Amino acid sequence: MRFIRGAALAAGIVVSALALAGCSGNADAGGATASAASKEPIQVVVLGGLGAPGILGDNATTAVTAAKASVSAVNDKGGILGRKVVITHLEDNADPTVAVTKLREYIATKGAPSLVLNSGPSTITEAMLPILTQNKVFSFNIGPTATSGDPKVNPYSFDLSASVPDYLGSFVAEIKKRGYKKVAILHGSSAYGELFGSKAQTTLTAAGITVTGMEGFDNAALDMTAQLSALQAGKPDALVLDSYGAPLGYVLQSREKLGWNVPIMGNTSVAATGLIARPAPDGVLGTDQVKNLTMQVYSSTQYNAKDKVVNDAVKRMVAAGDIRSSLITAYNYDSVLLFKAAAEKAGTITDVNALVTAMLDPTVQKGAGTAILSNYAFTKDMHGPHISADQFAFITPGKLVNGQFQP
Repeated sequence: MRFIRGAALAAGIVVSALALAGCSGNADAGGATASAASKEPIQVVVLGGLGAPGILGDNATTAVTAAKASVSAVNDKGGILGRKVVITHLEDNADPTVAVTKLREYIATKGAPSLVLNSGPSTITEAMLPILTQNKVFSFNIGPTATSGDPKVNPYSFDLSASVPDYLGSFVAEIKKRGYKKVAILHGSSAYGELFGSKAQTTLTAAGITVTGMEGFDNAALDMTAQLSALQAGKPDALVLDSYGAPLGYVLQSREKLGWNVPIMGNTSVAATGLIARPAPDGVLGTDQVKNLTMQVYSSTQYNAKDKVVNDAVKRMVAAGDIRSSLITAYNYDSVLLFKAAAEKAGTITDVNALVTAMLDPTVQKGAGTAILSNYAFTKDMHGPHISADQFAFITPGKLVNGQFQP
């Protein structure tokens, strides 16, 4: 991590060459130059590691596809301020050093784009933001860092991914809706898992829900029977679970071994694990291991024939490329729509401060026509979403088709 941060800082020290390139690409010009510029396509860049291994490549593919579909939707609405939008994909292999190199090369040769998107993970965001801040480029991130949504540090950056408090607000609402009084918590050893566990205990307790016990497990472990047995002793009404990837299979196997049929409420990490949507032998869909299991998703991630906005978004994504993971990684579909709404409120794409001010207008956000989330609720103090509980749903596992779980 020290190396990554060093690379990010080094990349941020872009003095005259990048600053001049940023000025030539984004600065307002006068006379004939301004007239010519007003007719040129608006440049959008999306970074994404399509060639990255495993889930990183799957998530990046979905994110880049979503970005391309967003451009399609915007162009069908007349573009932005009457100008067509074009998008360029920069392959970063999910490597922050590659991302920095590709982004610097683009700016040095073509000037600063009007908008930059990424496809995660958070190390990519961390590496590229110093360059974008230096060049005053508006950006959206699907892999947030500790400061990517902090306007004091990165004033032109907006996070699209929900925060742990948002996720937990949905848990509180669902637990109370079901009438559960006592819950136990089981979480993985990743940084996110540890954060989810500690925040869950605090948030649920503050909401008047008794936490009968909390256990963590090593993500490298092959058996979680001991942790589950300890939690079973507390006789909770439900188990709140954080688990991602292969460990989820071991959690479900261990619960089956115990014969404990407690209802499980999985977080979005559970929903993002592929085996949950695949039948045996490659997955657990339709087996006894997923009995009494529900998982947290965005409402847009569950297919609803009546949701025209989301269904149109999915149709555009299918036309634009591959959807290889759930729509929870398709935030980029909302990005160019949000940018269009802000630009048309501000009347400019070159005054980045005016764009930020416009983006913070609640009416701009609500009227953007976003699909993955209906309202991001950015504020001047936090350039990250504030998502209400009604934008989430808890559903049973189902087959995943074009990024959506089928009922």
